[in-house]
Amino acid sequence: MALAAHFSEVVASDASAAQLEAASPHPRVHYRLAAAEGSGLEADSIDLVTVAQALHWFDRPRFFAEVARVLRPGGVLAVWSYGLPHLAGEAADALLQHFYADIVGPYWPAEKALVDNGYRDLVLPGANLAAPSFAMETVWSLEQLLGYGSSWSASARYRAALGSDPIDWLRPALAAVWGEAQTPRRLHWPLTIKASRLGSP
Repeated sequence: MALAAHFSEVVASDASAAQLEAASPHPRVHYRLAAAEGSGLEADSIDLVTVAQALHWFDRPRFFAEVARVLRPGGVLAVWSYGLPHLAGEAADALLQHFYADIVGPYWPAEKALVDNGYRDLVLPGANLAAPSFAMETVWSLEQLLGYGSSWSASARYRAALGSDPIDWLRPALAAVWGEAQTPRRLHWPLTIKASRLGSP
């Protein structure tokens, strides 16, 4: 949606119909049901291709071939992701990191490693472009944070494999160091951004 403030037309695609149904309408955003590796877009028709928190799930050779097909000469590919946030308070943050890496850590899919290493091993086609540093921040209550942790795919896999809820470990551990449960704490997600330019304009 934010891209619509900078471009006259934005094509937003997703392989999930449910995700598209939940999207907010915008006069300059056109939604389409399509896989990233086969967008159905015309060749040489796009100035910028972006991927937010999803590249690690793609068939990357096929996706990069599709990017090269749809981008105009000199077009840009920009991808970004975020890993585990850092929670205000040393003791609380240590518990969250332990939960992420050790309690549900074994249940993360293998693709998550690309996000965890900050896309360090990711090589984009084209000429690399320098990207500025960004971060996301918010303030959440204890219950909001627990709801977030419960939504992780690793938490769901833990529940399916063991028949118990990992949040039952995290809730009392965090509550012991949180203070008033409704008092918000700040969370900080560093963003990893990589960008490249393909071809000459």
